[in-house]
Amino acid sequence: MNRNLLLFLLAFPLSAVGQNANYTISSFFDEGMKAPNTHFIGEAWLNTLVQASGDISYNITKATFRANSTLDWHKHGTPQVIIITDGDAYYQERGKDPVILKKGDVITCEKETEHWHSSTKQNAVTYLAIYGGKQPTIWTEKLTQDYYDGVAEKLKACKN
Repeated sequence: MNRNLLLFLLAFPLSAVGQNANYTISSFFDEGMKAPNTHFIGEAWLNTLVQASGDISYNITKATFRANSTLDWHKHGTPQVIIITDGDAYYQERGKDPVILKKGDVITCEKETEHWHSSTKQNAVTYLAIYGGKQPTIWTEKLTQDYYDGVAEKLKACKN
């Protein structure tokens, strides 16, 4: 019995310290907050995983778009890395042809490059967006449903 009491007395302070630590923890698995329909068509959720602050000079946001949803044309003051974690996406930079991105794909958009990205017509997409600092996204042009539908048809024809 003395041995059990000794083990308890040694272990209890360690567990109490570990449980009372003051950490900021977020979860990748949280869907996030539903985004207001300001600069996109459809439905989207955003989960800010890391926000630039102090020594951290970048943001990491998890975005989930239902099928048939898209962002407007925009650009960033820093490069942006997009990592597709689930589903399929359309991606296009101004002056270039659109492409389909699949789960596991990683693409980098250089700073000040006008672009848009979205789910595909048939599939939702979840991606991580990594971008620098506190500079806001610059929204440049509305992406119309007709343009989005045309991209979907073009890419569908390319797949066949």
